[in-house]
Formats: sequence, C-alpha cells, structure tokens
Amino acid sequence: MKYKTAPTKMYYSISEVSELTGVKPHVLRYWETEFPSLKPKKNRAGNRNYRSKDIKSVLVIRDLLYKDKFTINGARKKLQEHYGNPEPLLNQMQIPFSDPHARALLLGIRKELEQLQKMLVEEGEKKGK
Repeated sequence: MKYKTAPTKMYYSISEVSELTGVKPHVLRYWETEFPSLKPKKNRAGNRNYRSKDIKSVLVIRDLLYKDKFTINGARKKLQEHYGNPEPLLNQMQIPFSDPHARALLLGIRKELEQLQKMLVEEGEKKGK
C-alpha cells in the first residue's frame, strides 16, 4: 500500500491546523488573542489562513501550556524572550511531528491501523459465535 504525502501548501485552514496539532479551533482562536506571535492571515471572507510559521507557533504554545504546564502569561513571556520567533524554542524542545505533512501521514496510517484492528476484532467475534 502506497501513501501519498500532501502537497506543500502555502496556507492551511483552521480545521487542518486543528487536526495536525490536536488543538481545537476555538482554542486556536483564543490563543490568537493571547499570543502576539500567532497571527494567521485572513482572506477576504475572514477565514484564517495559517502558514507553516503559524503552525510551528501553535506547536510551541501547545507544548508550553499542556506539556510544560506554563500559565498563559508564562508561555507568553517565554515566547517574547525569542522575539516572536518560535524556531529556537521549537528546536530546543524537540517537538515531535513538527512537520505538518509527516504528522498528517502518520495520522492517516494510524486511522488505517485502527480500522484494521476493528475488522480483526469483528472477525474474531464472528468466529467465536
């Protein structure tokens, strides 16, 4: 079975970013109000267009808040130390799956494995009856 990687995109929708990072869209919108480094562009319709830089910022913020247990103020200060550029922090924290395309590929493989597992369980139940 061959897996295709998604073509490199310039912009990602909020739902795509949510799926890639595991952060719900309403949380992403809230973080925009709290973190100056997270400012996705908006199109004419007002929809958010996230760039790779924005996705990296989301990953850093997510890990500062959820993994390292910073408060929002603490995470904001930590990001400000790096002048709004999350790249040094991203490298320092060694965030796995920071490449959105690799993460999307792995999530797709995971879904297929879960479906396969479900099919095997159902087959086992049929044979056991």
